[in-house]
Amino acid sequence: MRLRPMTAVYLTRGDKILLLYRIGSRVVGNSYTGAAGGHIEAAEFTDPKACVLRELQEETGLTADALGGLSLRYITMRNKAGEIRQNYYYFAELKDGFDVQNSTEGRLEWHDLTGLDALPMPVTARHVIDHYLRIGRHDDKLYGDVTTEEGSVFSEMTDF
Repeated sequence: MRLRPMTAVYLTRGDKILLLYRIGSRVVGNSYTGAAGGHIEAAEFTDPKACVLRELQEETGLTADALGGLSLRYITMRNKAGEIRQNYYYFAELKDGFDVQNSTEGRLEWHDLTGLDALPMPVTARHVIDHYLRIGRHDDKLYGDVTTEEGSVFSEMTDF
């Protein structure tokens, strides 16, 4: 079985979240994901933040100085198609004075936080967004999950 480590970043501005409608992706095509993300390169294996920042710049042109409060909020794992898909989900506020016009990976769109349940998303992204809306946006905790056919159960990942 292979390991496929990936990152994604969700950018917020007030009560809106920036989502990317990915078109034609071999992993998550024709669905909504974070504003940017992708596969962790070998040199980034111990630093998923480096990956998410690289992907953000490649896909949107934004750099770290456009972000406020960038933090790793969710780590998920899923067994899919002979791979363990390990996802690192980051969230950040897009600072005033910065905006995105386009992406090389699909169509960027701002969405109200209240209308996300009808959008098509990959399974783990759906579970992350649902948890974030209910709980995660009200705290700054790191959550972990192993996604199964029955769903996701997020646990706070504490330092011990």
